[in-house]
Amino acid sequence: MQGVLTGFAVIAVVIGAGYVIGRRGHLGDNGREVLTRLAFHVASPALLFTTLAGADLSVVFSGRLLVTAMSTAAAAGVFVTVGVLRGWGLGRTTIGALCSSYVNSGNLGIPIAVYVLGDASLVAPVLLFQQIMVTPIALTVLDLSGAGEKGPLWRRLLAPLRNPIAVGSLSGVAVSASGLTVPGPILEPLRLIGGMSVPAVLLAFGISLCGSALPGRGSDRGSVLLSVALKAVGQPLAAWALAVGVFGLGGAPLLDVVVTSALPAAQNLFTYASRYRTGESLARESILLSTILAVPVLVVVAALLG
Repeated sequence: MQGVLTGFAVIAVVIGAGYVIGRRGHLGDNGREVLTRLAFHVASPALLFTTLAGADLSVVFSGRLLVTAMSTAAAAGVFVTVGVLRGWGLGRTTIGALCSSYVNSGNLGIPIAVYVLGDASLVAPVLLFQQIMVTPIALTVLDLSGAGEKGPLWRRLLAPLRNPIAVGSLSGVAVSASGLTVPGPILEPLRLIGGMSVPAVLLAFGISLCGSALPGRGSDRGSVLLSVALKAVGQPLAAWALAVGVFGLGGAPLLDVVVTSALPAAQNLFTYASRYRTGESLARESILLSTILAVPVLVVVAALLG
């Protein structure tokens, strides 16, 4: 249980620091926007490149990852279906689908993998899957929805090639696939810059909470509650059902896939929503509520399957 509590404590402290900064106005009126731009355009691409450039891509084809991919698609698919029926719009529906299925595999997933699962590398397949597959697809949809790139269709179709998150991820994959080694004088500055990504995202998230209403009570109530229910309960249940009923997993592998699926929505989803100016309150409230609910959910999962 220590990993669950440690991971959430770290996140809570940094978000709390962001809230205090926002309340006191230390970064001015545009502090949140500056941090968001820093994370989206500079720090996150550097972090993704350095992470993926040295990753073992063979983990992408593991059996456990198939469970994660299918449970991710199931949770996102439910939200997309409801979003289409309710007419929530492409941009908002995309952000909601991400909040329903995109787990915090980095700054929370790694410590939980260490203390609950006993091996930090067990979260790597989820991290790779989300950065190689989910993120480029989602950002492409946001670009083509009109929330991002404007102009002629051909220019919008090429927008993903200029998206810094997608470029950082795919460049890292290319380096890893080629077997090349990035020279230290290039890699180390990128690692240093990438280290700003998680703190910048969490601080911006904390600043955004200043003056915000209680989550789940505004105009986005329906979409927020749906995304939180899917993330906190639906996706872990889908992962368990698939792991047991389809892949016949048990013991440690079963605990692995259910724990990773039960992780809350990632904070960088708020960065995407802010960057594209769509579904911002949906992302903020969904991330906050799913993070709070993930504590008891992960404790129960660890107690039942551990």
